Amino acid sequence: MTDSWTPTKVRQLEALLTERDGRILDDLESFRALTTRLIQRLHFPAGVHGLHATVPTATRLANRVLLRLEAHGFIARIERRVGGPLRGSAATTWHLAAAGERLLRARRGDPSRRRYVTPSRAFLAHTLAVAEFAVTARESELAGQLDILELDTEPSCWRPFQGPAVAVTLKPDLFVVVANTDVEAHVFVEIDCGTEHLPAVIKKCRVYQQYRQAGIEQSRSGVFPAVLWVTPDAERARKLRTALRREPGLPPDLFTICEEPAALKTLAGFLAPPPTHRKEVSP
Repeated sequence: MTDSWTPTKVRQLEALLTERDGRILDDLESFRALTTRLIQRLHFPAGVHGLHATVPTATRLANRVLLRLEAHGFIARIERRVGGPLRGSAATTWHLAAAGERLLRARRGDPSRRRYVTPSRAFLAHTLAVAEFAVTARESELAGQLDILELDTEPSCWRPFQGPAVAVTLKPDLFVVVANTDVEAHVFVEIDCGTEHLPAVIKKCRVYQQYRQAGIEQSRSGVFPAVLWVTPDAERARKLRTALRREPGLPPDLFTICEEPAALKTLAGFLAPPPTHRKEVSP
């Protein structure tokens, strides 16, 4: 750290943060970008299972907190917008600003700094789509519909391994472990926004098969995770299924494809027999 980031400086900045503020910064670091609405759903839940009676009330409180964090230099807005139904402040997209990013690194004793680069529209849309899946899963857990034991974002969910010729890193969008009273299911999640060329998608599927053949995950956890591809619509799902069927060497049991509205139902469905990515929970 530089002279301006002494332990005293870190303590002074931390004194400006509530416990919830810290969790918001952690999530912005994990997901790289979140809209006000996603932050509201994560940290200011509304309705029957939430802390606030209505979404408008929760949103107003979320906005006040985010504006305060912005004023202190912990977070900043991403001016580039992506398509979607949200309008107004709920659609504002946030990322960690310099103070927030350096504070989290200082907590870990990491002296490095990360240079912020304005994301492309496609990258931002995919980032928010991944966050949407994760936030919806957490809401399902809050409602008692799903028990999430683990939810890892990039790069924590990446899996480096030795490929046939060179070192390779498998880069899922998320790694999730869900459970009920009897079993737990391990799942790699890929959010497909329909913008990637199918040959690139198939190439990534081959990496999954190579990683399964390496046996690393099975040695670590006893099972190989399911691979869930979430597509934006039925047509994209059909094209992906067709491409996978035509690809030699890719076993059909490795990949599950669903449309976005059915993503959480499909995730919960991995807990049903007889998939090999499940393992029994010890009593």
